[in-house]
Order: sequence, then structure tokens, then C-alpha cells
Amino acid sequence: MAIISDLLEKAQSLPQEAGCYLMRDKNGRVIYVGKAKKLKSRVISYFNNSAKSLKTEYMVSHVTNFDFIITRSDAESFILENNLIKEHSPKYNIRLRDDKSYPYIQVNWSEPFPRLEYVRRPKKGKGKELFGPYPTGSNISVIMRILTKSFGLRDCSLSEFKSRKTPCLLYQMKQCSASCVKYITNEKYQQDLELVIGFFQGPIKARRTIDRLYEKMETLAESEEFEMAAIIRDQLGILEDFLTKSFDQKVESLNSEKNIDIWSYYNGNEEVDMTVYLIRSGMLLGQKNFNFVKGEIIEEIEEEILSKIVHYYSDPEEIHPEIVVVDFEESEIHPVHEALTTFGIGKVLGRSKKYAPLIEMSRKYAEEIQRVRMTNMDSVFIGLNKLKDLLNLRERPKTLECYDVAIWQGQSPTASQIVFEEGKADKTKYRYYHLEIRPEGNNDFAMMREVISRRLDNGNLPDVFIIDGGIAQVNTVVAVLNELKIDLPVVGIAKSKDLTSGELKAKEVNRSEERLIIPGRANPYILNKCPSLFKTIVSMRDEAHRFSRKLHHKAESKRVLSTWLDEVKGLGEDNKKKILSQLSMTQDELKEYTVNDLMNYFGIKSPQAKALWAHLHGELKEN
Repeated sequence: MAIISDLLEKAQSLPQEAGCYLMRDKNGRVIYVGKAKKLKSRVISYFNNSAKSLKTEYMVSHVTNFDFIITRSDAESFILENNLIKEHSPKYNIRLRDDKSYPYIQVNWSEPFPRLEYVRRPKKGKGKELFGPYPTGSNISVIMRILTKSFGLRDCSLSEFKSRKTPCLLYQMKQCSASCVKYITNEKYQQDLELVIGFFQGPIKARRTIDRLYEKMETLAESEEFEMAAIIRDQLGILEDFLTKSFDQKVESLNSEKNIDIWSYYNGNEEVDMTVYLIRSGMLLGQKNFNFVKGEIIEEIEEEILSKIVHYYSDPEEIHPEIVVVDFEESEIHPVHEALTTFGIGKVLGRSKKYAPLIEMSRKYAEEIQRVRMTNMDSVFIGLNKLKDLLNLRERPKTLECYDVAIWQGQSPTASQIVFEEGKADKTKYRYYHLEIRPEGNNDFAMMREVISRRLDNGNLPDVFIIDGGIAQVNTVVAVLNELKIDLPVVGIAKSKDLTSGELKAKEVNRSEERLIIPGRANPYILNKCPSLFKTIVSMRDEAHRFSRKLHHKAESKRVLSTWLDEVKGLGEDNKKKILSQLSMTQDELKEYTVNDLMNYFGIKSPQAKALWAHLHGELKEN
């Protein structure tokens, strides 16, 4: 209590101005970042006797000090709060996470005979035009391929395009106009490309593209090329279906070719769902959804939502719309408007009659997706809360780390570290470990001990360690933690068929069931009893398998390959390193490559590629 009284006294000396505050724990780490129109009033509320949520009480119990930063306006505090959260990743701030990167279609006008490119993380650049983003389920890659082939656009990389001397197979199949060898003029190609990209620029231009394909189909039928006509007929069906789903009457009523995002939310009994509808050039491309637990909100719900919207647009590399519409009154979003204009967004609007149907549609979607998720017990928070109860934790675990070891006949042992935040993969925190080759060969326990010992040296530990294996593997990790006096829960995941008779009697279970191994618990927990926890834990285990084996195969290939790469005359050390850094295939697969392929794949010059090809094929002849 002495600490709380000291913090209250410090808070009473703060100014009544807008700004941000940073709560710190006993180690000096920032555990929460907040903003306030009046710093003094807000910070005092944490340390006086006013009513607080359980989450706030728990956070405050870990605070030993705080800092503050004054801003010139409430709008500036939104931006500063976002930057501080990015810098410190505070434990008690709710994160607006999206585990997907959404695709765009890109046209690079600086290239000769530009093509449609499918990109997930586009970079701004001179001459680049982007269409999207296209959310999951929009089958935009299929649409792109249909239009590219139907109008004979270039589909090859720039290096392949420049090196080609004769048309490729696609030209013979009448799916490319062979622009690489100038079988089509720049003017005609430009006309076809403009027809294609018109499909993504609103209903009027899209219909013009569709009509041109109908004309092409009829021409083919008249010349009795019925097979080609039938292919276009089927493709037209896919394009028409895409347009039907993309042009909603509520969207068409806007009569606008601007790019617009429509935000709304649903405040349910246990969770809050936020939905953004994406409208591009009059096309409703789809929506994204985010959700978080109400009980974990430290600020007011409305403040939390507005902060998350600012966070969503804070990446300078992202492509932003011209207009953002938010399901709040105009008077409530003024600071957000100021904040978002610094990110290049032209207008931020509140509720209005013009956008009312779209706001209602977005709000209804948020409500329905929450209802379906809760009805099916599919909320990630349900699963994490179940894990909290199983492990007798004081609060819901947020950060989970899963480990898997891969080894083949004692060679190239590797391990993977998979990290999930709030039940979703955080690939920026994935790690590989190259492990020692042991004289005894396979020794899962010794290798797991090595992995965990090395991980503990890095600090910033997770809330729970998850190990791929049974009680023996789990006990190995527990022993390492105990040696270092670290109190951290550890669980294992194993199919029932992988458990020993001491862990479970085989006759009592379905032998393919997934089990959670918990130290001190008499019987493993059957994961399918909680679908949400099952989905999270099994996804982590499967991801750890994929990741560790990917490195293992790459490491083993490099080990074998490096023994004969030294024998390739004229390759040079720099080129050898370049080849090893790109390698992800066997020698037999490498032998299938042409000299040109080797140049393009490894980024090496023609003499070195020829030397590598000759060596590979020299070995092939000797065998």
C-alpha cells in the first residue's frame, strides 16, 4: 500500500493537460500505455479508491512507477499513444491483431508491357498502381489469372521477358500475345491492359470488360472454335459471380469512385467486435473483423475503439483510402480526424444519412460474426481462459511459445520457436535454433534442454511454454526452469497413441485424440472438449512441425551440397555463399535447372551458372 500511496501523491502533481502516461513494473518495463485529455484526473483514478475493473486492479498491482508526456492536443495524444505501444509492446494493452496479409493487384507502369502482379505486402513506388486490398474468400487470384489469359497479357517475370527470344507455350495455347518478341504493338497491348484493369475500377468499366469477352466468345463460336468458346463461357460465369457479390445496392447508391473504409462495432456481453467494410472504386471488396474481451479494457470502450482505428492506419507502408467513415457522432471523432490526416487520409466522417445503410451493414456483420463465434465456442478467448483455469493462473495467458525438434539420423538437428499472441501467430517472433550434433545421435531430451536454456538467455519470456511431446519432454523443460529458479507454466501436446502406458491406458481412449499434458495432473486434458483451445494448441504444434522441418531440410541440404560446391571450379566464395543462402532443394532437383534457371534463381552470372551446371551434369554422367 505504501507504493500505491506514493504513486497517488505523484499523480496529484500532474498537470491537467492532454498527454500519455506509461505504467512501469518493478523491473522498469512499460506494462501499460494510456492517453488522456486531462492527465492528472486520469492517472489519479488508478491509485485512489474509485471503482475499477478486475483487469485494472491487477495491472495496478504490478505498477511501481509511471512516466508521462504532455501533448499539444488530444489528437496528438492518439498518435503518441500508438507510437509508444509499438515501441514498448506493453503487456496490458489490447492489440488489434490481424493474422492475414491481404492481397493487392499491382501494375508497374515503368515496366515494358506491364502485367498484373499478385502482391501481399505492396511497397509504394513510382509508376506502381494498386487495386485492393482483397480480403480472404474474394478469389481475386483466380480473377486475375482469367483476365490475364483472356486478354493475352504478359505473365512472366521481367528477367524472363527480357531474355526470351521465341514465344513460350502460353502463346501456342492462345493465352499470351507474345509481347516478349513484339508480336503485338505497344498501342494494342495498352488497350487490352486498360480493359483488364477497368474490371477493378467500378461497375461501368467492369461491364465494358465483360462485354468485350462476350464478343470474343461469340467470334470463336462463329469460327467453330467451340472448345475455346466454352472456356471463355465458363470464365465469364466466374467473373459475373464476382461482380454480383462486389456491387451492393447500398454501395452503388454512393455513386462514387473514391476508396472508402466503413467502421462499425458491436458491444456484446463478453466481447467487442470491430468491422471495417472495404469499398474501392465503387466495389465492395469485403470486410475485416477484429475482436477483444470487454473485461480486459482499461480505458472506456469507445476510447479503446477509436485508438484501435488510429493504430490500424499507422503503418506508413500501407495503402490508405481517401475517406474513413466511423460509427460515432461527428463531435466524438474530431481528435481521430486530426490524427488520421497525418497518415495521409483525406476525410474522417462520423455517422451521416449518406453512409447510414453501410454503417448499419457493417454493424450487423460485427454482431453476427460475434454471435456465430460465441455460439460455436470458437472465440480464441474462450480457449485461453480455459488454459488459464487448467493451469490455475491469475490471468488469461496472452503469449504462448511452442517448440519442436527435428533431426534425421543424428544429422542437422534443428528446433523451431513458434509464438502466438492472443491466439494468433506472430511470425516476427519465430526463431530457428541450430543444435549440437551429439555422439549418441537422437537425444530429444538433451536437445530440448539445449533449446530452452538458450531461449531463457533472451529474456521477455512468454506466459506459457508448449512442448511437442509427452510428460518426459515436459519434465525436461520444467527441470531447466527449476534450475534457473523461473516460475513458468509448461504443458505438452501429444496424441493419445504417443502417450506411454504410464500416462494413459490405451483401452480407455480414442487413440488419435489430442491430449494436453499438464504437470501434476493425474490425467491429460482431452483438447476436443474445448474447440477453441484445441484449435490454438494444435495450430501451434503443426506450425512448429512445419517450421522446424523446413529449417532441418534446408540445413541438411546445405551440409551435403557444401561438400561438392567446393569442387566447382571458378565459383568463388561469394557465389557459394549466395547459393547456400538461397538453397531449398535437393541435388537431383537442382539438376533439372537450365543455366538460365540457375542464373535467375541464385542471382549469379553466366560463367558461374555454366560451371555449376557442368559440374552437376558431369556427376550425373559419371553415375
